Amino acid sequence: MTMSVATERVFNFSAGPAILPEAVLREAQEAIWNIDGSGIGIMEHSHRGKVFDKVIDEAVADCRELAGISDDYAVLFLQGGASHQFFMIPANYLPEGATADYLNTGKWSQGAIKEAKRYGKVHLSASSEDANFNFIPSGAEVKPSVSPAYTHFTSNNTIFGTQFRTEPAKGGDSFLICDASSDIFSRSIDVSKYGLIYAGAQKNLGPSGTTLVIIRKDLLERTARDLPTMLTYKTHAENDSRYNTPPTFGIYLMGRVFKWIRREGGLAAIAAHNEAKAKIIYDAIDASEFWNGTARADSRSLMNICFRAPSEDLESKFIKEAAAAGMDGLKGHRSAGGMRASVYNAFPKAGCEALAEFMREFERKNG
Repeated sequence: MTMSVATERVFNFSAGPAILPEAVLREAQEAIWNIDGSGIGIMEHSHRGKVFDKVIDEAVADCRELAGISDDYAVLFLQGGASHQFFMIPANYLPEGATADYLNTGKWSQGAIKEAKRYGKVHLSASSEDANFNFIPSGAEVKPSVSPAYTHFTSNNTIFGTQFRTEPAKGGDSFLICDASSDIFSRSIDVSKYGLIYAGAQKNLGPSGTTLVIIRKDLLERTARDLPTMLTYKTHAENDSRYNTPPTFGIYLMGRVFKWIRREGGLAAIAAHNEAKAKIIYDAIDASEFWNGTARADSRSLMNICFRAPSEDLESKFIKEAAAAGMDGLKGHRSAGGMRASVYNAFPKAGCEALAEFMREFERKNG
């Protein structure tokens, strides 16, 4: 894998908006000024012109190739982030009086649950809230309802550093919906198991403000109620994500990230690289009596590595000294505390090695 960081850039461990591939940022610098020799920057081009036609067509094609997405699915670029999908999904697919199954594994699944309750009933088929969301429920811990409208889960939980290894059980003939915002395209995925997959771009795909939606085409014809035009998926599918002016720069950048993933060897290669990167930091935690990983070992995320020091004072000192050493964004979410190292696709292995060494040195001095 050829993932480097320019000398003038620090190691960015931010949970999102997060690090982007350096090669993509360099391409974007030129495209902002003059894309494809057109004399016009990407952010100035018409969303219905030939230059942008090429941008969005290539982005869809590369997305399909990477994930093996069949013609049975539509690929959409929407706005509003994952939080917009929290209510758009039940508005379309949860009839009044009907029940949808949700797995409660963290703050963002709680947000989705809250919005679903506006439209119908919610059955919690599993929850790890009693353990402060430090694990992913599996096996007998997941209890689907008899005939849910759909089953929803969040594949990776950024705040608590947990990640599903495989899809959860679902009830009846419900279709599966996944909020994959923080681990989309970090590993291979069998899209055919899902009715709908959505992801805010700002972790692994591009800039904030753009949302990828992969939706089975038969669902485009189903709506639970009469909705405003912009709130139906069919509207966006029929207009190639251009019913109104889309986030053109975000779509351009996502398209370049798709090409970058392809150059790096595709999702299998990216997954292997992510496993190797995360192992460096988890090994440093596991070999220590000073550091404590907060997620249960069988549920650990490869994207967000959460850990604590013996005291909050030491955590504050660690975060400050790490920033001075060129490692930024390590402070944990305000609701969880501690530290969080987010090592998404574009994060370099060298940064994980630098953090692990810094952790060992900090422990030697402060343990």
